[in-house]
Order: sequence, then C-alpha cells, then structure tokens
Amino acid sequence: MGLGTLAHTVGRLPLAELTAKLSGRGVDFVQLALSKAISDIDTGLGRLSPALANHIGEQFHRAGIRIGVLGCYINPVHPDPQQRRLEIDRFKEHIRYARDFGTSIVATETGDLKTYIGVDEQKYEEIGWRILRETVEELAEEADKRGVFIGLEPVYTHTLSSTEKMVRILEEVPTGNLGVVFDPVNLLPPSSMENQDEFLDEAFAAFGSRIVLAHLKDVRLHDGKLEQVRSGLGQFQTSSFLEKLHLQKPLIDISLEQLTDETLDETFRYVRGLMHA
Repeated sequence: MGLGTLAHTVGRLPLAELTAKLSGRGVDFVQLALSKAISDIDTGLGRLSPALANHIGEQFHRAGIRIGVLGCYINPVHPDPQQRRLEIDRFKEHIRYARDFGTSIVATETGDLKTYIGVDEQKYEEIGWRILRETVEELAEEADKRGVFIGLEPVYTHTLSSTEKMVRILEEVPTGNLGVVFDPVNLLPPSSMENQDEFLDEAFAAFGSRIVLAHLKDVRLHDGKLEQVRSGLGQFQTSSFLEKLHLQKPLIDISLEQLTDETLDETFRYVRGLMHA
C-alpha cells in the first residue's frame, strides 16, 4: 500500500522547494491542497489550466512522488449561498483538471453537522442533508463527465456523520464516481473506542467497496474527549485497521495525518513497520 501525507505537512513553500523537501523521505504520494502547499503560484479560482496542472505534476514526478489526490476541502453546506457557489465552482474546477495533475480523485469533507441549528433546532440535520445532497449531485454531474472520483470524507461531527449516512449519500446520488475517503479516527465516535473492531467491521461491510483513499492517524481519550495525534501515540488499533484495509482494498493509498516536518520520518517508519510485520 502506498504511504503519503498532506503536501503542506512540510510547509507552504515555493513549488521547487516543496518537492525538494518531500523528496527522498519515503513519501509515495501527496494529498495536494494547492493553496495550502504552493506559495509561488496563484492557484485560485479561474487560474488553473492543463499546462499549469501538468507543470505541477511534473515537478512532483521528478521528485519521485505522485499526486495521489487533490484536497479541495470546501464546505458543501455553507450557509451563505454566494460563498457556497464559489466553493462548488472551485471544486468543479479541480475535477476538470485533476487528470492533468496526474490524479483521478478530488476530496472534501462535508461541513459542520450543526450548521443550520440556528435556523431550526429540530430539523437542522434535515436542512443540512438536503443542501449536501444538492451540492454532491451537482459535483457528481461534473465528475461523471470527466471520469474523476469525488472523495467524500465522513466525520462524526459533520453533515456526513456516520457509517449509515455515508451509505445513504451513496444511495441517493447514484453514480460510480462518488467514493469514500475513509479516515476511521474521524468517523469513530467516543462510544466506539472500546469496540473498535466492531466499528471497523461495520464500516468496511457498509462502504468498503467504495473506498478510494484512506487517511491514518491515532486518537486517545483525554478528559473524556477524543484527542487526535499522530500514529503510534494513541489507542487506535492501527494494525487491525491496516489488515482489514489490505483485505478490502489491496495496494490502496494511505495518507498519514497529524504530522509535522519534524515527525514525518519517524511516523512513516512506524507505519511501514506495522505494514511489514
């Protein structure tokens, strides 16, 4: 399985410096959030082109690194319709040029679960869900044209807050170009810390076939709340997850999170050690 990380783990830098800093460190691929990682090129809405995407992709390729996924983490349920339109348009632009970057996945999360609680305390989840579905339907239409995957990442405090809701969006937006970015720690509710294997088995049974990318970090309980940390520093059953993931999706890419430039090498060694154990 390929191991990668967020390109901006090592900082927001000029492109040549960024790729040089990532090169030779065992990073197979990056999740590239353009504006967070590249400081010397304007990659804002309307600026992308096939040539620019090719140029960026080639710089990473020369460093021995793939662009495994474009991270375009919009808020698809943004309460301001104008801002939501700008974010949708930016995501669609990423979809159009994804293959010129050398990838076929554009990923996002789904906005806070309580976005509309001020509008209606009883029906805020329904309101958020309706807007999410409308947004995903529009994005899916673009993705279908381009042969690109939308990677939706469920998070237990977001609109897509559970395994069941992940299944529901896949059913309500019936396209093969909608996939799952599975970060088990983001989806793991505090109540499931004691039965992680059951949680993982249920998730893999529910949407395992639709996973297009995995994220990996660790988690620990601190004062009754979950605290996210880098792999190896918490209580997440990483070995079990990697084993189940390999059985479900052989050779899938895994992006390591909660890293810094200083902790990247150690954490990569730790996870590779688990994979080869």
